[in-house]
Amino acid sequence: MLDHWKHHRFSILFIFVAALLYWGFAYEIEREETTKVIGIWVTLFFLSYKIIQSNPNNWKLLAFTGILFRVIFLFAIPNLSQDFYRFIWDGRMLLEGFNPYLSLPEAWIANGNAPIAEAQALYEGMGQLNGSHYTNYPPISQLCYLIAAVGSSTSILGSAILLRVIIILADVGTFYFGMKLLKALHLPEKRIFWYILNPFIIIELTGNLHFEAVMVFFIVWSLYLLHKGNWLWAAVLLGLSVSVKLIPLLFLPLFFRKFVDLKQGNPRNLTFGLLKLTGFYCLVLGTVFLTFAPFLSYDFLYNFKKTISLWFQTFEFNASIYYVVRWVGFQIVGWNIIGTAGKILPLITISILLILTFLRNKMTPQLITSMLLGISVYYFLSTTVHPWYIAVPLVLCIFTHYRFPIVWSLAVILSYTAYAHPDFKENLSLIGLEYLAVFAMLGWEIYRNEGLFRSDQ
Repeated sequence: MLDHWKHHRFSILFIFVAALLYWGFAYEIEREETTKVIGIWVTLFFLSYKIIQSNPNNWKLLAFTGILFRVIFLFAIPNLSQDFYRFIWDGRMLLEGFNPYLSLPEAWIANGNAPIAEAQALYEGMGQLNGSHYTNYPPISQLCYLIAAVGSSTSILGSAILLRVIIILADVGTFYFGMKLLKALHLPEKRIFWYILNPFIIIELTGNLHFEAVMVFFIVWSLYLLHKGNWLWAAVLLGLSVSVKLIPLLFLPLFFRKFVDLKQGNPRNLTFGLLKLTGFYCLVLGTVFLTFAPFLSYDFLYNFKKTISLWFQTFEFNASIYYVVRWVGFQIVGWNIIGTAGKILPLITISILLILTFLRNKMTPQLITSMLLGISVYYFLSTTVHPWYIAVPLVLCIFTHYRFPIVWSLAVILSYTAYAHPDFKENLSLIGLEYLAVFAMLGWEIYRNEGLFRSDQ
């Protein structure tokens, strides 16, 4: 025991201090206390770096530490996000036999006949903005909410605990398949800990109950199977990831070159590749359709589309390039052009994704690099970039030569300074500082790699 302490005393000290800070973050801090939030956040990043640096090959210790930090949050009510109240609402509505896509929480509250326990508390928790819009969380997310409702239909804390257990299990799965994929790609397996021990992931996903964790798990598992040649099950898993969060749909064009080698002169091989690609796409979209099938109706499609459109044409938060476009719009026309920009910027993203499709070969590392750059461009052009969105770029980067999402996961905490104002006002200077760090790192890495793709990828 003494010998173990002698060799690991600094690591144990770092873990102990980090555990105390996570405890304070989980049970004592409010998001309006931005100075404390940023201070603890930055300190935890430093401690995580030291823990990983001190134990690069001790994956058992690092894995145990990652679980320990997550378990600390087990009995905490999320303090940086209120979305989980809507998760619980949707799950309990499903449990009572109601389609959560067809009704508004505010309508149930106004009529005073909500069929679920703690309805008023859930509505007040989610806020008027969330309660006045139809839910846009896809079916696999809804399944997780239902599981929480089955296990705890009358306790908000009980439901939060069950949601957190699901997220922790998803992170364990990401760790397992992430390690296997890194090994298969002949990359250092310790890279997985830049996801597992990243304070951003621990706080935003485990702490604040965002289901990007489950989506990431399915994406990493899918990529591992695809690399091993099992494209059938890889497609199903990618479809499940879409049914957690819709964002993986952006990746579909990028799989073209994984199946179709345009440099092959044999028409038969080209045809075979196109058939496999078609099968892959059909399985992905078929899986998505099957998960949505129990909810399908005209009203569902109308409500779902309406809510999704709001994110592109109404809401603004933590944007980068869009804020520059908005400023230019004010100078030219004198008003906020979000309605127009929200329609044009996604088209630019799709164009860039199509270009990325033909910039690389069929190797898995280049596919993942294209996915990373594609989703990053999407967020750079988006009107709304909530901090937890960065989980996907972060996990993808550990399989590439890029590290700018790690910088982004540190700097994104500056977006929470908006909560320091009673009227939720963003500090655009700090948002600019956040993206200055991200773009500077990205620019340096592109320069270092002598282009978007390295020859050894």
